[in-house]
Order: sequence, then structure tokens, then C-alpha cells
Amino acid sequence: MKSYVVGGAVRDALLGLPVQDRDHVVIGATPEQMLAQGFVPVGKDFPVFLHPKTHEEYALARTERKTGAGYKGFVFHTDPSVTLEQDLIRRDLTINAIARDEHGGLIDPFNGQRDLQDGVFRHVSPAFEEDPVRILRVARFAARFSVAPHAFVVAPETMALMKSMVTAGEVDALVPERVWQEISRGLMEQKPSRMFDVLRECGALARLLPELDALWGVPQPAKFHPEIDTGVHIMLVIDYAAQQGMSLPIRFAALLHDLGKGTTDPAIWPRHHGHEERGIALVKKVCERLKVPSDCRDLAIMTARDHGNVGRSQEMRPATLQDMLERNDAFRKPQRFLDMLKAAECDCFGRAGLENIQFPQVAFLSAVLNAALAVNAGEVAQQFLGQPQKIAEAIRIARIDAIRSLISASA
Repeated sequence: MKSYVVGGAVRDALLGLPVQDRDHVVIGATPEQMLAQGFVPVGKDFPVFLHPKTHEEYALARTERKTGAGYKGFVFHTDPSVTLEQDLIRRDLTINAIARDEHGGLIDPFNGQRDLQDGVFRHVSPAFEEDPVRILRVARFAARFSVAPHAFVVAPETMALMKSMVTAGEVDALVPERVWQEISRGLMEQKPSRMFDVLRECGALARLLPELDALWGVPQPAKFHPEIDTGVHIMLVIDYAAQQGMSLPIRFAALLHDLGKGTTDPAIWPRHHGHEERGIALVKKVCERLKVPSDCRDLAIMTARDHGNVGRSQEMRPATLQDMLERNDAFRKPQRFLDMLKAAECDCFGRAGLENIQFPQVAFLSAVLNAALAVNAGEVAQQFLGQPQKIAEAIRIARIDAIRSLISASA
């Protein structure tokens, strides 16, 4: 019975990166032997155990056989006779198929160290094509390892294999929860655009997020950057959000904020803002299909609807500004409204050559929100005891007056 550290812990250590979690594979053991040594079973599909002291994961070496479509269509086999190399060959990429023994020695049967040095994502074996989640994982790794000195590219033969998997319909069998899990993790990497570049190149984006894929080839309005299309603009936006350390809901809202432009004739921009209304329906469709959590969904809908209004906010009347706050439930959830402003800010600064422009709308609308929040709704309500039907409108008028006073004072 021997155990080895495998996967990401070995990879990241060789790259000189911090190691977050360590996974182990155990050779020559049975579940009964693991239990006898105090390990706690946690695996459902195959035997995985937690170390009684370190609580790190120890999985029995296993082989697997494809039995159906998607990533759940596998039968796993564990046996003391399964070798380390048999376990490693089932892994996705060569850089994740390196093991380290208890003495620090490396076992690298598939030349993962060479691919680490060359910055290449290469599949270990043809078995890669049996699990469509691996397409998403490669794309996510591209977003993580995207900046020198750890800038990786997908090997041509691996990209060709991914394309054939898409053509065969493998990604169509992915369950929504797993797609969301990988996309959300990729959005939180240092350069999210690389994830979508890879998904587009292999054809998976058109299957998983056709509403987003449709934005490539759609020109930007002339007042911005007509020389780049909307898809490229979105990639700049999410990379800016990543550079600023924005939260997942903000990054997701930034990703989907312009979906409506894929269904709107750019010849009538910027007079017509119909893409924002169209975008709301598309964002809802994406969120429903991928079972997106409510915090990400709600902010994405708000941003699709009102990011253009944020840009025009300094031209709005006090009553219109109050209505925007009300529409976005800003009095109950002010932080979410401020997050929407951050997503709109990403839209502004995520444009090549416009990094040094100003976007005072964020500070302006933050001040507008604070002025409206300063209105004591309880005191206003006290003035209409016995006339409850008048309270809501009286509070609205008081907030409009507060916003008007703010604008007048700063003029």
C-alpha cells in the first residue's frame, strides 16, 4: 500500500505557485484497509477517504469505462492491482498527470513536466474525449494560466479533439449545474476572456451560450470603437472586472450586459436602446437554462436593463432618477444597486484605448442614492396618519426633492 500526491498540488508546486489543496491516490489498498487505518469514507461514485488527521482526500487508484453520454456515463473500477500509471492515464491533461511519492520523487509517465515548461495543455490519452467536462476544464485552466510566466496554450491535437467532441454532441449532454460551476470558476480567474476564447475556438460556446456567441461580428456603436465587435468588447469588459477584483455577480453581469445587441440592428444605434430591453429576456433565458444562483441572476438582469441609463444618468430629471432607484429595489438593497454601478463601470473602462477616461456616473448615482436614503420615510408617513393611500407617493416626492436639492447644490 503506497500513496502519492497527484494532480493540481504537484502541478502548482512545480510552477512555483501556492498549493491550496493536496489530493492523494492510494495504490494497493482496499476500502476495508483504509477504514481499518481510521480513514473516513466520503466518495459516492468511487472510494474516496479523508485522512483522520489532515483531512486531505485519499482516493483509491481506479480505472474507468465510458457507458453513456455526458460526464456521468462512467463505470469506475477500483482494485489493489490497479497501478499508478493506470490511474494517471485516465486524467485530463499531462500537467495534471504527475505524481509525487513520499520522498519527493516525481512519477511522470506522460511528460507533463515538459508541457509545464513549454506552457501547453495537452490531453493524456484518447480517453479525454469521453468526458465533456474536460472541455470546460481546459477553458478554465486557460483563464487561470494566461499571464506570463505561466501563459499556456492548448495543443493543436487537443483542440482538434475538443472540436470533434463538440461536433459529436458531447457538450449537449452536460448538466446545467456543472456548466455553471465551471463557467463561474473561470470568471473568477485572472483573465476570464481566455476561457471564452477557447470555448469559441472549439465550438462549445455556440452550444452552451449561443446568446453570447452571437455577439462576435456585431459592431460597436460609432461613438465607441466600431473597429472592434461587441464580442471583443465583452472580453475586455470581463478582463477589466477581473483586474479590479470584482465579485462573481458583478463579473457575470458584465459578461451578459450586452446580449441584446446580438438581436438589434446596429444601424439604428445609438438613438435606439432596444438592445437593453431585448437583453433582459436573453439574460433570463441564460440564467434559467444554467440554473444560475439568484444573486448573479438578479444583478445580471438589472445591469442588462439599466447599464445604459447609468451612462445617461447625469442628464436625467430627479423623478427619473428616483424611479430608477425604485425599479432596482435600491432602498431595500442599496449594495446590489452599487454593484450594478460597478458592472456599468466595467462596461465603460473595458474598451481598448479608453482606459484613462472618466466615468463620474458612479459617484453621481452613489450620491443620489445616499440623498434618497437620507429621507426619513417614517417621519413622512407620520404626516399622513389615517391616509395610508397617500404615504407611498409622499415618500416618493420627498426623495425626488432630496435628489433635486443634491443636484442643485452640486451645480
